Amino acid sequence: MTAEPALTSLPVTVVVPTRNEEANLDACLSRLGAFAEVWVVDSRSTDDTRAIADRYGARWIDFDWSGDFPKKRNWVLANHEPSTPWVLFLDADERVTEPFIAELREALPKEPDTQVGGFWLNYNNHFMGHVLRHGVPQRKLALFRVGAGQYERIDDRRWSNLDMEVHEHPVLDGTIGEIAAPIDHLDYRGIDHYLARHNAYASWEAKRYADLMTRGDAAWAALTPRQRTKYRNLARWWFAPGYFVGTYFLKLGFLDGGAGFHHAFLKMLYFYEIRLKIIGARRTD
Repeated sequence: MTAEPALTSLPVTVVVPTRNEEANLDACLSRLGAFAEVWVVDSRSTDDTRAIADRYGARWIDFDWSGDFPKKRNWVLANHEPSTPWVLFLDADERVTEPFIAELREALPKEPDTQVGGFWLNYNNHFMGHVLRHGVPQRKLALFRVGAGQYERIDDRRWSNLDMEVHEHPVLDGTIGEIAAPIDHLDYRGIDHYLARHNAYASWEAKRYADLMTRGDAAWAALTPRQRTKYRNLARWWFAPGYFVGTYFLKLGFLDGGAGFHHAFLKMLYFYEIRLKIIGARRTD
């Protein structure tokens, strides 16, 4: 009986940005044995994040944000060039799956190909112990060819304490493909962390909205159509409830039971919180 040949490592450097991620990191790193390199880029964690990274042999990189451009992902691209042709940015609360790895192995060009810039990735979003099968799907452009581009530059003047590109999108040269097999998004840090994180996101979004209102047509032209729609309507009274109706009813979020309702409701509150922060900033100007 002939033994099957061992699979070669995927020519991808996985970059995992962290800050106090001991609750999530073990499950994330345990799935990455098929990749050529794994880096953990950390913002001065005070828990066991480093010990977990060391246990898996991940390369450890310290990052201190100055409050200006660049943030974490662009900084590591500029200062630590991967030896692989591809880079995958994976959050600590995300876990690659075997179907994802198998599809990625087939999708990556077998020879260097500068025509392909990156790949959209899909996610199974876990919330309150359930996988959300409906609602607005989670999708990110998080895998791309090294040298194809970077995350968009936004002149974030410390609008929040977020030291990583969260809402910024990669701006890439080349065609963009898609990996259909999903990655699991599963955060073990609980609802308190979820709410605190979205409060920080809301502060950032309100500041960016105010910044866009002062800029000319060039700034708006640089946005994607989806971004333009969001920022032109973010302060309107109907935007938050409209999101709830869209995701819970039109996108069938109600089929996900209680978890679907809670997720849609909290997202509605998130957008309403952004609106209130925009209104509050106007009154203090």
